[in-house]
Amino acid sequence: MKFEWKGVMPAVTTKFTEDDALDIPMFEHNLNAQLDAGVHGIVLGGTLGEASTLSDDEKTVLTKAAVELVKERVPVMMNIAEQSTKGAIAAAQRAEEDGASGLMMLPPMRYKAGDRETVEYFKAVANNTSLPIMVYNNPVDYKIEVTLPMFEQLLKCDNIEAVKESTRDISNITRIKNNFGDRLKILTGVDTLALESLLMGADGWIAGLVCAFPKETVAIYELQRVGRIQEALDIYRWFLPLLELDINPKLVQNIKLAEVATELGTEIVRAPRLPLSGAEREHVLKVIANGLKTRPQLPNYKNL
Repeated sequence: MKFEWKGVMPAVTTKFTEDDALDIPMFEHNLNAQLDAGVHGIVLGGTLGEASTLSDDEKTVLTKAAVELVKERVPVMMNIAEQSTKGAIAAAQRAEEDGASGLMMLPPMRYKAGDRETVEYFKAVANNTSLPIMVYNNPVDYKIEVTLPMFEQLLKCDNIEAVKESTRDISNITRIKNNFGDRLKILTGVDTLALESLLMGADGWIAGLVCAFPKETVAIYELQRVGRIQEALDIYRWFLPLLELDINPKLVQNIKLAEVATELGTEIVRAPRLPLSGAEREHVLKVIANGLKTRPQLPNYKNL
């Protein structure tokens, strides 16, 4: 399918059963809610999807299930987060065989690769798959920054097309636009900087809280897209306390608890993660409860 780097693309959570198997019915229930809300793509196996705990076979099951359900209405991306170049190439080729229409790709895991090593890593994968690639640039969490000079080299690979911009430096969007124009599409990856990033020229939003609040997330994007900024801002200001649950080491547990509250998931996580407890749990539940109590009425954003 034709791939467009734009709009809201949820980094979906991976659903598990009580006996630690994939919960495909609940996974599909959430995907249907995302599609109904009008999302523009689906991202599988990211940090929020508990990627480091998933086997290769489970990633294949998730990819095939999503591709079958989506039926080419929106692109389905698989995240590539591997320790070796060989493993990353194999993961990319497997995702392509499973029907994914694009890749989100992190730098090498565990080993803190240098600039040259990181560039060669991305290029090796790009040269061994026909799928379009979005580089996930998150030096805050993953300790490797893909700099503008590195992108200058990476863009020699035609299928490296986008960046998930998670540096937390909002001015980086302008730097990317000034240097590369539309050659490198930008999707913001930080929920608490999402509207600011879109207004500065980002093409889309790889979102987290969308897993529990899909309509509100897409409404913000669509309203700002047509210049109805104040309406987008009003929803965003309501949303911010919930969005802050995403920039937290327990983002998976936080967002899964929000999914329970909106009947779009369960809070089952895969060990070593454990469900929230004590004061931490009470705080998150309070944030979610207040968000639900004050949930805004949305305009008819689907027909803008």
